[in-house]
Formats: sequence, C-alpha cells, structure tokens
Amino acid sequence: MASDGVAAIVEAAAVLKEAAKAGRLVLAFGNGGSAGDAQHLAAEFVGRFQRDRRAAAAVALTADPAVVTAVANDRGFEEVFARQIEALGRPGDVALGITTSGTSANVNVALERARAAGLRTVGLTGADGGTTGRIVDVHVNVPHDRPARVQEVHRTILHAICELVEEAL
Repeated sequence: MASDGVAAIVEAAAVLKEAAKAGRLVLAFGNGGSAGDAQHLAAEFVGRFQRDRRAAAAVALTADPAVVTAVANDRGFEEVFARQIEALGRPGDVALGITTSGTSANVNVALERARAAGLRTVGLTGADGGTTGRIVDVHVNVPHDRPARVQEVHRTILHAICELVEEAL
C-alpha cells in the first residue's frame, strides 16, 4: 500500500535526521547502481542537497576501491561492507543498505554486523524485500521486480529523505 511506503520513508528520514542532528555517521552501501546511490546520498549529506546548512557526516562504503578490493581479496566479497562497519561504525550511527533484490549477501552481512554493534539499520529494497527487509530496523520497499524501476524509485526516495533531513539541520 502506498501509505505504508510513505510511512517507511518518513521513519527512515527520522532515523537519519536524528543521527545528523547528533553528529552521528551515516554509512551507506550497495552494489552496482545501488553503490552509486549510496555515494550520491553521502554527497548530499556532506555537501548540500538544496540549501546551505551545516555538513552532515556520511560516507559511502563503496567509494574506496583500495579498501573494497583488499577486503574482497583477503576476506571475501561478502565482507566488503561488514569490515568497514566494524572499523568505522559506532553505536548510534546508521547503516543504510541499498539492494534492489533484498538478497545481496554483502549488504545483509553488513546490516547484521551493524545491528550487533548498536547501529540503527535502514534498508532500501525492491521485490519482496528479501532478507534485508526482515533484518533492518526500518525497511523501505519498492515492490517491483525490475531493478531499473526499483533504482529509479530509490533515487526519488533518497532525495525525499535528504530534503526531510536538510529541513531539520
């Protein structure tokens, strides 16, 4: 139902807003196009979305190819985000995983590790939400099976979240 989706978006924005106001870190991650969306979100938080305001702490765990490839080589691809969560995440921070299927193993391992470490978890998914939808604190789902359509809606959702967070800063 559309109203359920709006409520989830508002709830996700509230989690990110609370973190930003408290100076906590948002750790965003995903694969492929979702990796690009994670980087886009981090850029909007650190830079600006629509207006000048103080910077909000965010990092895309996809943005450092040396770290990603070192962890993938030494520990396996399923650990590329989880290891960074261990290194950078602290209780009260937010782990935001983006996956069009909800079944990306490396995203789910990182979200599970984040919850165990006391981070809030937010998942943006497609299809039926998969494992991601069941393990996160806040689940924003685009119930569609085509990744391209899901990614298009994810970008719009992320912009709505950025606007809501920016209004609070």
